[in-house]
Amino acid sequence: MDPLSDVIALLRPSAALSKPISGKGRWGVEYAAHDAPGFSIILAGEAWLTLHGHEPLQLGRGDFLLLPTTPPFSLSSEKRMSCAPVAPRNEAVRHGEQEGEPDFVAMGGSFTFERVNAPLLLSLLPRQIYIPASAGRATRFGRLIELLAEECATDYPGKELIIQRMLEVLLVEALRWQSIEGQGVTAGLLNGMKDPSLVRAIQAMHSDVRASWTVAGLASIAGMSRSAFSARFGETIGCAPIEYLARWRMAIAKEALVSGVKTLDRIAADIGYESASAFSTAFRKRLGCPPGQFARMSA
Repeated sequence: MDPLSDVIALLRPSAALSKPISGKGRWGVEYAAHDAPGFSIILAGEAWLTLHGHEPLQLGRGDFLLLPTTPPFSLSSEKRMSCAPVAPRNEAVRHGEQEGEPDFVAMGGSFTFERVNAPLLLSLLPRQIYIPASAGRATRFGRLIELLAEECATDYPGKELIIQRMLEVLLVEALRWQSIEGQGVTAGLLNGMKDPSLVRAIQAMHSDVRASWTVAGLASIAGMSRSAFSARFGETIGCAPIEYLARWRMAIAKEALVSGVKTLDRIAADIGYESASAFSTAFRKRLGCPPGQFARMSA
């Protein structure tokens, strides 16, 4: 698989919660920060979303917003209006006037990732992924949004299961769209996926994680000088090439330890260490505890 597919497969994302959000008239609500990646899909009308410390963003029908780590934010019917603090709820939410057809309808919720490696993905993602309807309507992503809106409007058997699966597909499509289109994102894997030279080097590491990769060898695969490759990799991905390899190896190891189906010798061999002892030393140095203790704490 390609590197993005590798990361997504390791994290096993799923839609933990989805609920309708609607509003009518003048309204404004404010939420505190929380760790779960949050998303919103606008099905009808418009609203203003303001992340703490940033300019308001107007969301309209067909827009998609993903916040990998959800900071404090407000959602309102008008720009820069006073907002009342509210707590997240695991049920349908109606803001403003409680009677009559809503002016604004959205589906909001959160995703979950395999917890032992969630920090890996979060470190590779931008602060937000915003896909406006104008950019997505003619694409696969736009068609998925339309299908989801259609499913939300029905009452067919299996509706909730279909919505859950479609949301998971939307997450993967959003990450793919971001890596292809780009929005001036911060350093991370998605940013690196836009650079053909870096992609070749990253793919090589992912395809043979056991190999004794060197910066010179990876630079050769990228078709660049060693110094130019190191500089571009660090600027684009956010860490040095060999550090990226080490992080990826440990991500694979953590998943294997939690699953409990492989011995330390096998895990060590699978990710390029000569012995279980060498792997254990590296693991302890990076994670602060031996592999066995990590497996027990994560069970």
